Amino acid sequence: MNLFQWFVFFVGLQLIHFLATYKLYVKAGYRAWQSAVPVYNAVILMKIIRRSPYWVILLFVPIINLIMFPVVWVELLRNFGRTKPYEAYAVVFSLGFYLFLVGHDQQSSYQTEADLKKQKKTSEWVSSILFAVVAATIVHTYFMQPYAIPTGSLERTLRIGDFLLVSKFHYGARVPMTTVAAPMVHDTLPIVRTRSYLKKPQLPYLRLPGFQSVKKNDIVVFSWPADTVRQFFVAEKGVKKPIDKKSNYVKRCVGTPGDTLEIIDGFVHINGKQLQLSDRAKPMYDYTIYASKGVSSRWLEAVEADGYTRTYRAEQLNQSQYDAITSYLLGMSQNENGYELITSAEGIPSSVLRQYRISLKEITPLERKVNLTDEMYQKLTGQEGTDSIVKKLEPKGALGYNIFPQTPQEYQWNNDQLGPLFIPKRGSSVALNERTYPLYKKIIREYEHNTLGKEGDTFLLNGEKATSYTFKMDYYWMMGDNRHHSEDSRTWGFVPEDHIVGKPVFIWMSWDNFNAGLFNWKGRWERFFTTVNGKGKPISYFWTFIIVLGLYYLYSKYVHRRFFEYLKSKSKN
Repeated sequence: MNLFQWFVFFVGLQLIHFLATYKLYVKAGYRAWQSAVPVYNAVILMKIIRRSPYWVILLFVPIINLIMFPVVWVELLRNFGRTKPYEAYAVVFSLGFYLFLVGHDQQSSYQTEADLKKQKKTSEWVSSILFAVVAATIVHTYFMQPYAIPTGSLERTLRIGDFLLVSKFHYGARVPMTTVAAPMVHDTLPIVRTRSYLKKPQLPYLRLPGFQSVKKNDIVVFSWPADTVRQFFVAEKGVKKPIDKKSNYVKRCVGTPGDTLEIIDGFVHINGKQLQLSDRAKPMYDYTIYASKGVSSRWLEAVEADGYTRTYRAEQLNQSQYDAITSYLLGMSQNENGYELITSAEGIPSSVLRQYRISLKEITPLERKVNLTDEMYQKLTGQEGTDSIVKKLEPKGALGYNIFPQTPQEYQWNNDQLGPLFIPKRGSSVALNERTYPLYKKIIREYEHNTLGKEGDTFLLNGEKATSYTFKMDYYWMMGDNRHHSEDSRTWGFVPEDHIVGKPVFIWMSWDNFNAGLFNWKGRWERFFTTVNGKGKPISYFWTFIIVLGLYYLYSKYVHRRFFEYLKSKSKN
């Protein structure tokens, strides 16, 4: 929406407000014209409903105002003696138009303080619940947002099943661009699985002041730039989403505005020097382990590796036995020696094998592909029986699958060999030519809203000939620490500054088997109540929290209560 459209929209809202409420202003002892003056009418309205004038500010805060309007409507009803529950529902579901009937009803009268004290508590409860939602939405939108990690792109630094608290105020909270949206949910309403927002009207990008900028090595939550997915894992036509309703991703920032980035043999280099990750980072790469007597699963269990597969041999299986284990199988084949069964690293539970009397023998292959951290690699290197461990790297010049900028004729890059590549900074410029066009066309067209085309060898920027382009925003390069199993900037390119959501600061709980269903979750207690950032091994404050909570409970139940009972007995004497 342009400025004129916003003006028309605002005037329309004011006109609707005037028609619906001017009678109520008059009944409360004010003039009708006072309901028609923008902002001033809101100040008078707070006086009518006997609320703080600071509430006026909340009426103009995006998303928060959507909840504040129903709060104010219900409060208006209460101050005019309309306390029946159905009337609260009527004013909310009619989007406030029910106030027009209340204002024109001769029986509606402005209540005194004494009248309000006599009212039933139902209407107060409705207002209290709505305002509680307001408070929660303020925290969720502008201060701190919970986030759960469903995929392994940051393993083992952050784990699948980590529940994070993401700070909005470190980098400055991004003011919601989507003005009409359901509170406390992202892009989809739960249960009904429909869109939770209206695409219009949209506010321009605005970020509140923060006290940090995004730095290299920061773990960052951001809106996925390439998101056109309405529901993950559902095959359907792509959709165009507002920026703040794109799916949230969490990755590590490895490149900041103005950097020249290059990936050499899987390691990130910035301005010619290898990037040193923080000491809490646990990057993972795929390796092939070789052993002449077979690579035992026990070795991998001992270093807590996962993501590998197991192969078992069964000489025979009947139908009931097969039905019992089929949910654990990734694959199965039959030969003259019996059945070969392929499972995940967890294998088949021994309780199932005992119950159905299934006899299996695990096959130990001579080589095995495994995803390892540096610490796991070092332990396995010293494992007796290991011949060699080789990191799986794509060679320079080999074209990788689905790699930015998706132009194989110009750039033969892959996940392990990429760049050099300049990361745009606000105010910096690049020449427009055949080499730079694939790298920056999405920025110029989609993120910065220009037209860019070609006439022969000439580039046309917004219809005019251009030889260079100056960037309007800062951009970042984000990558997962699980380097061979992360879809990140190596696939979809730069992350614009207006896509930055916040900084994870705290892991408040962490569950193993997170994607296997709630009843299969197992607590990683050492990760509960730990910080995301900092140096050294993370320290869990979970038991400290439990002890403090227990002490507070004992104090409030016994000490605090008995103290007041003592004071009460003294006053009687």
